[in-house]
Amino acid sequence: MPLSPSAAFAPLRHPAFRALWVANLASNTGLWVQNTGAGWLMTSLAPSPVMVSLVQAASMLPVFLFALPGGALADILDRRLTLIGAQLWIAVAGLVLAVLAALGLLGAWGLLALTFAIGAGTAVIYPAWAAATPELVPPEDLVQAVALNGVGFNLARALGPALGGFVMAAAGPAAAFSLNALGFLALLVALITWRRPAPPRTELPPERLPSAVRAGLRFVAAAPGMRAAILRACAFFFFASALWALLPLVVREGLGLGPAAFGAMLGVAGLGAVAAGVMLPVLRERVSQGRLVFFASLLAYAAMALLGTAQHWAVAVLALLLFGAAWLTAGSTLGAAAQMTAPAWARARALGIYHLAFFGALALGSTLWGWVGTREGVPVALGISAGIGAVIAVAVRPWRLAGSTQGRGRWAKALAAVPLPRPSVPSPVLKAMLHDESGRVLEAVHYRIDPADRDTFLAAMREVREVRLRAGAAGWRLYQDVAEPNRWTELWAVESWTEHLRHTMRLDEADRWALARAAALHRGGGSPETSRHLNVEP
Repeated sequence: MPLSPSAAFAPLRHPAFRALWVANLASNTGLWVQNTGAGWLMTSLAPSPVMVSLVQAASMLPVFLFALPGGALADILDRRLTLIGAQLWIAVAGLVLAVLAALGLLGAWGLLALTFAIGAGTAVIYPAWAAATPELVPPEDLVQAVALNGVGFNLARALGPALGGFVMAAAGPAAAFSLNALGFLALLVALITWRRPAPPRTELPPERLPSAVRAGLRFVAAAPGMRAAILRACAFFFFASALWALLPLVVREGLGLGPAAFGAMLGVAGLGAVAAGVMLPVLRERVSQGRLVFFASLLAYAAMALLGTAQHWAVAVLALLLFGAAWLTAGSTLGAAAQMTAPAWARARALGIYHLAFFGALALGSTLWGWVGTREGVPVALGISAGIGAVIAVAVRPWRLAGSTQGRGRWAKALAAVPLPRPSVPSPVLKAMLHDESGRVLEAVHYRIDPADRDTFLAAMREVREVRLRAGAAGWRLYQDVAEPNRWTELWAVESWTEHLRHTMRLDEADRWALARAAALHRGGGSPETSRHLNVEP
């Protein structure tokens, strides 16, 4: 039965998601109010272009510094507690900012420092919130839940600056900063009342932060779907950022309008995003993820080119409506693809890398297209970014957002009975050495492969390699015996014995399917022989 636009709001029927979504909308609106107030206040404290631009830098730089470690923390600690801690940090920083502004004690560098502190908290929140979304809704509602998060973000982006300007004019910067702190307190209350299911119990010690970060990097490097989501996100947001960077100049110089019109234009883009969020379930029924991102990218670039030629506000409104719809469609689809690719154990740290790339593309793109607009003019900059962006969208289209499962059906029954390689029980003599400080562990699986199955085996082992690396292996190799060509040895290393145990626990059904496919080609009787080796310094 075809989906109707009402399916766009299906995730809101889940009470926990609904409460957190509303609270998140309030906190994001408050954050935009704070950013608007900070930028405007800096024009009074230190009215130089460099100092004013540093306000935006102070809010975005923490993403580059803390998104990945913040995501790792959200994976190795309780995500709810991580979000609560980050919200407390932001609320305290916001209250300090408001108090200092009210007392007249806030200087330019203090404003930058507290803006950076708030940005550090939001850098932790982004991946933790994204990773928590699959825990709030069932799998069939996940993509639309991500889309609704995007709708909320765009609503906040449209409402926040306008509200911030009004509050600054009516009550001053202290009131604007207090509003931001209250928004985050609202989200803090919603997080405290969220009853997150207890995670599975384990006897393993918690991961350490450096090791968790390295495991996240290895997962992303070995996961084609995640790499594709990050690459295509960078390709889209780098070029689409030109519109956000140049829109103030389009409104002021191209259309001859004032700040009120600029706020209205942002609202128009937000309206386009909301409309796209409503229609997204219908579009997903008819178009695959990759094609949806591709067509949304082309629509965004066409809207940018149209905006560059606009001489009348009506044309600009049409361009921004189309761009807002394309921005939400591409962004939410890419975000959902990244979330569904990452397993639960690595989701927040993998999404931290995704957000790092996302914000990095926005920052670099905004800087570049702002420079081009200064040298060549705003219409030329928008036209160049739109034209090159369309070419790049075609170039990255072969990068698939979702791995194919074709061919697994015919293997399923045959592989169900295939015994996976099982290592021998560790010797009691070495039991005391098997812990988190054991040093590297080398693992091996020995196969006997019929020469006629060589190509099939190599194809299977390419998938096995990705399985090992995604689960945290520090290296992987496949060797063929020169004396007996039918003998093959697979080797991989992990950082410690504890990491070896985690490596095994991280394998999901699809991973075991890949291992069973390789094991089914073994001709030595039973399952392939395995061994594990501790690193010993002579």
